[in-house]
Amino acid sequence: MSKFWSSFVHDLVPYVPGEQPNIANLVKLNTNENPYGPSPKALAAMQAELNDSLRLYPDPNSDVLKQAIAEYYGVDKASVFVGNGSDEVLAHVFHGLLRHEKPILFPDITYSFYPVYCGLYGVSFRQLPLTESFEIDLAQYPADNGGIIFPNPNAPTGVALGLAAIEALLARNTESVVVVDEAYVDFGAETAVGLVAKYPNLLVTQTLSKSRSLAGLRVGLAIGQPALIEALERIKNSFNSYPLGRMAIVGAAAAFADRDYFEATCRAVVESREALVAELDALGIEVLPSAANFVFATLPGHDAGWLAQQLRERGIIVRHFRLPRIDQFLRITIGAPEQNLALVKALQEILQ
Repeated sequence: MSKFWSSFVHDLVPYVPGEQPNIANLVKLNTNENPYGPSPKALAAMQAELNDSLRLYPDPNSDVLKQAIAEYYGVDKASVFVGNGSDEVLAHVFHGLLRHEKPILFPDITYSFYPVYCGLYGVSFRQLPLTESFEIDLAQYPADNGGIIFPNPNAPTGVALGLAAIEALLARNTESVVVVDEAYVDFGAETAVGLVAKYPNLLVTQTLSKSRSLAGLRVGLAIGQPALIEALERIKNSFNSYPLGRMAIVGAAAAFADRDYFEATCRAVVESREALVAELDALGIEVLPSAANFVFATLPGHDAGWLAQQLRERGIIVRHFRLPRIDQFLRITIGAPEQNLALVKALQEILQ
């Protein structure tokens, strides 16, 4: 049926998401889902919204959620944009802020959706290599570009940048948009939201899928000065004027309001991560310094693909990227303590 496709569809190379197998008793450590459930207050808010009002359209501006985000970060509501998952937010960013004559810049090892968006929206790009220690070196990003985007912490490596490096980039790169994709920021990195008021070309994107345990709800956001936000709103209202449903709006707003639960679960994930890193180190497994809810690990002398298969045969799934420079690494989500223990025991068994 491809004869009915628009011509550009033939050249698209779609993003491949992490596997979501339907297998009983699986230890699933491949898609960076939070092992702890959503805030009870968020669940209660969504349950309360499950009523006859679902026959009505939701608020197209999601004002309740925007206000909750604005209060959390101490910004004006006009500086907040929300969408159906951060992937939709990023799609609007590529379409509305990064589509220029000059190529945009992002790392060679990073979120693999970036080149997909470039293909979808006709955005030219250059990929700059990570350092030998798998760090983003922003000093190597030239000022002559159509925009810059990178995750902080980076994915799939988990390595984070400090705010000083980001601000140094912003200070010299003033003629194009800089997008900091903070999907994993709450597990050990520092958000760049505090720099938004100073730099009109800075846009920070986040998701509620990871640190707020709402991957199944699909809520993402962007924070920037109103001129950038207006561009995203224009794109959104030309594409999908009701991106968030009623339950998503109230549930996400309640999740932002419940700081105590959010902070407690983030601490629990970080503590589990540090404990797991120590266990992996004892097995001779090398782990990059992670500020995310996953670790990026390699075992010298053992093929990563073989190791992933051995774990799978024991009911444990991790992510293996068959890509240059990282094909000998596994990305391992930080699970609940019992899941992490099962992983360690399986690795001990395999290595024995």
